Amino acid sequence: MTTYVVPPSVRRTRADKILAAAFPAHSRAAFQRAFEAGLVNAAGKVIAQSDTVAGGQILEFSFPETTLARLKPVDIPLEVIFEDKHLIVLNKPAGMVVHPGVGTGEDTLVHALLAHCAGTLSGIGGVERPGIVHRIDKETTGLIVVAKSDSAHRALADQFASRTLKKEYLALVSGAPKTDHGTIDRAISRHPTQRHRMTVGEGGRSARTDWAVVEKFGDKAALVRCRIHTGRTHQIRVHLRSLGHPLLGDSVYGWRPRADLPAPRRVMLHAEHLVFTHPVSGKTMDLHAPLPEDFTALLTALHQPKKA
Repeated sequence: MTTYVVPPSVRRTRADKILAAAFPAHSRAAFQRAFEAGLVNAAGKVIAQSDTVAGGQILEFSFPETTLARLKPVDIPLEVIFEDKHLIVLNKPAGMVVHPGVGTGEDTLVHALLAHCAGTLSGIGGVERPGIVHRIDKETTGLIVVAKSDSAHRALADQFASRTLKKEYLALVSGAPKTDHGTIDRAISRHPTQRHRMTVGEGGRSARTDWAVVEKFGDKAALVRCRIHTGRTHQIRVHLRSLGHPLLGDSVYGWRPRADLPAPRRVMLHAEHLVFTHPVSGKTMDLHAPLPEDFTALLTALHQPKKA
């Protein structure tokens, strides 16, 4: 039980607002659960979150026990790039879905994290589960950061929402762009008839991608580094397709196999670089994820001299 004396300068203010402001490490949702569980009192009397308090009043509160997630922990190997008691950063493999949903099995990243982080999760939303702050597509590989507590989840989510972090991807695209770099600032929305696809055009949500060619492989393909300033569904895939250069392996957005190039089994996109501020220490986290084997194998094939 934590005791808090309302500052004398405070006039009549909602109890939930005064506590959330005084204890920013805890989310508003965490305090809501405390009120709902009857764990907040003033002068020994349980109060509701909408009750008002004034300067000089003594409040006492605690948080309800974290409940176990209903999902089953599954021991799946994970490539950990960084981990402490507040968060974990992983290099996600291709083929792994981040969050359980309709049609998914017990092989998602969340299932794996429940096993890997057993006993170290303080609870997100009152449930012992990892806090998914952002997602990457099933076929996309690379860096994903996950919170272990409500406070870390809130701070990381704020960074993603305010776009203060840096996210860079490596993509292998069809053909060679005519220029070496550029910015795509085009809104993205759901395709009107093909609901599994996204499209650029008016009426969508704003989206910006900076891109630069790392290497060209004749007219066959190019390695492109992309920095996204927004996190729209399929953003890089849709934006590069709008330039006429769909990602290798991305048949959804117009890629077609060619005889002089090995056909990849997935979309060639890798979340390679992530820079953010640690939610507790304030330290700048500058992290890189090594390329997966199928990506490096395709690069090797592209480097091979053309046969006579």
